[in-house]
Amino acid sequence: MAESATGFTDAALHDPEKPDQGSCPAWGAVISLALGTFGLVTAEFLPASVLTPLAHDLGITKGAAGQALTATAIAGAISAPTMAIITRRLDRKIVIWAMTLLQILSNVLAEVAWSLPVFLTARVVLGIALGGFWSISAALAMRLVPSHLLPRAMSIIITGVSVAIVCAPPVGAYVGEIWGWRAAFMIAVFVNAITLLVQLITIPTLPPIEVATFRSLLDAAKNPTTRIAYLVVLLVASGHFASFTYIRAFLEKVPALDIETISLVLLASGIGGFFGNLAGAFLGKHSLKAVAALPPLLIAIAAVSLLTVGASASASAIAVAVWGFAFGAVPVGLQTWMVLRAAPEQAESAGALMTVTFQLAIAAGAIFGGLLVDNAGVASVFAYSAAATFLAVLTVFVLGPKRET
Repeated sequence: MAESATGFTDAALHDPEKPDQGSCPAWGAVISLALGTFGLVTAEFLPASVLTPLAHDLGITKGAAGQALTATAIAGAISAPTMAIITRRLDRKIVIWAMTLLQILSNVLAEVAWSLPVFLTARVVLGIALGGFWSISAALAMRLVPSHLLPRAMSIIITGVSVAIVCAPPVGAYVGEIWGWRAAFMIAVFVNAITLLVQLITIPTLPPIEVATFRSLLDAAKNPTTRIAYLVVLLVASGHFASFTYIRAFLEKVPALDIETISLVLLASGIGGFFGNLAGAFLGKHSLKAVAALPPLLIAIAAVSLLTVGASASASAIAVAVWGFAFGAVPVGLQTWMVLRAAPEQAESAGALMTVTFQLAIAAGAIFGGLLVDNAGVASVFAYSAAATFLAVLTVFVLGPKRET
């Protein structure tokens, strides 16, 4: 099968059976998907930025509060393939609308939560929305714009992740300190409402093309390239989230920063993530091995730096910013590797499996990180992160893509 300069197969880009790929790009719909990614990522990672007041208010340990990420991740992992199959006959715009409504419900429940079980229920609802959205977002981008504009469309959608990484941690931490952690979730509800309005106006009718089944998911999983990519995702994401969930607790205890400084450090991390996203898009066009190996290597270096010189406020700030830059490059690079390049003809199935892998990695990292924090101290999670991400680097170099693009 021929492959274009962007790395997408010609068959995938010019399939005559895909009438959505017409000459008029649906940029409004693409922007609405970017808003969707922004809302999802903001809501998913809010607990990390308000971890301390949340745990205090609900009367639980920080390790237990960190399991909010675990609940979301497990629900997302189950939801991705399940929603792909359950909704296989539905118009894709209806699926997107439903996922945004679930986001709104989740954030409302989180805002009024009076106990850990209620809060975790809210996070499960968010996980269902997350799994359903991410499993089809890349495939929808392939149908909303002509083939030559596909890289730009994916960049816009992933920009929602980058902006959330920039805004959510510092804004969540600051709002949580000034107005309380519940106010942060109410802001997320407002963002979700705007997103739904834009989606109702802009997303065109998109009848399903690829009918997802358990067999199609298994077929996508048999691709040797995606198998290695999934392993890299497991290592990088588990290593990242084992410690990212507790970064505020670390900054409060080791360099002993105040909330204003922590907000600035998290802002620097978010800005680093934004530029990391751009760097990942650039590297993905030139070298799959580089975009897969360099980000986890930088995360490993940052984790070691926090362990060795983390007591220095400036050293911690630099390490967290580098960490944010590195992880910002991960999503766009691995999206290119797995969904759009390894299996473009099975975009929804591959996307669902990628979402499962990523969410399982988040869950594993958050669970293990919580155990480490409660039993060995907050610094211990960074040792695990360094080991996992360095192993990911070795995996890429030994088993990763051989052909440079």
